[in-house]
Amino acid sequence: MAEFFPHTPVLLDSSVEFLITDTSGIYIDATLGGGGHSLKILQSLSKDATLFGVDQDSEAHKAAAKNIGNDPRFTPVSGNFGYLSTLIPKEVHGKVSGILFDLGVSTHQIREPERGFSFQNDGPLDMRMSELSGVSAYDVVNSYDYEKLRDIIFHYGEERLSRQIAREIINRRPIETTLELREAIESVLYGRHIIKSVARVFQAIRIEVNRELDVLKDGLSQALDILKPGGRIVAISYHSLEDRPVKNFFKSGNFEGDIEKDFYGNAVAPVKMVTRQIITPSDEEIKNNPAARSAKLRVAEKAEEEK
Repeated sequence: MAEFFPHTPVLLDSSVEFLITDTSGIYIDATLGGGGHSLKILQSLSKDATLFGVDQDSEAHKAAAKNIGNDPRFTPVSGNFGYLSTLIPKEVHGKVSGILFDLGVSTHQIREPERGFSFQNDGPLDMRMSELSGVSAYDVVNSYDYEKLRDIIFHYGEERLSRQIAREIINRRPIETTLELREAIESVLYGRHIIKSVARVFQAIRIEVNRELDVLKDGLSQALDILKPGGRIVAISYHSLEDRPVKNFFKSGNFEGDIEKDFYGNAVAPVKMVTRQIITPSDEEIKNNPAARSAKLRVAEKAEEEK
């Protein structure tokens, strides 16, 4: 097995502090990773609490098992958090006190060349967060038509040179490795921000491969069904494409951000924001963990049922 590169949990203290409202409650770490957040959650809970740790990456589960050890309060769950309502036992639906989402790609996935997430190391074009996923980055890069490739790069990478990059990728097919893809992208770039553009294109392809935005919306919607009234969702996002649906959902209970009103004009939403302001890492945390620099933490609470 490849070496597991540990992921330093971002906004660890803040996220756990906002998450836990009942030390004896039931909680879900929907993005288990190496278990850093889960370990902190368990340290903050009483002996009769329960924590489910969800991840689709088998390597993450192995690392988390080493980190957490044999804690009877912890139950690992293999699967994608977009299927949360199926993965979490039905008997606890409506009883969960808090759910944590730490979005994006993990340090381990980026740093292991064989996973194909990074443009810094040469590796196969993969980018799948789970070995169970069907479509790989190779499929996207080598089989998507021009319009689809251009739109992915523009919408998911927010890259202004999407047309030129898409054409160059198609011209160079077949592209076999991450460095070949990087070379294709760089060949049409200019100016001081070439690396940022390369990163945006890799991000776009990764989001497409893993259906990240669809999965996020499914996960948030199902989280609301699983939570008890007053239960909390804590979400850490790393770029605007993730943060926007989180912000809209926490504000209104839908992804358009449209707040419904009752007959009397009062706002009606199944969820309410706990934090009006975005919580971001301190300068010290960013210094110690540069990967935290773009992190944004938002917290919402499931609305209490009307009497």
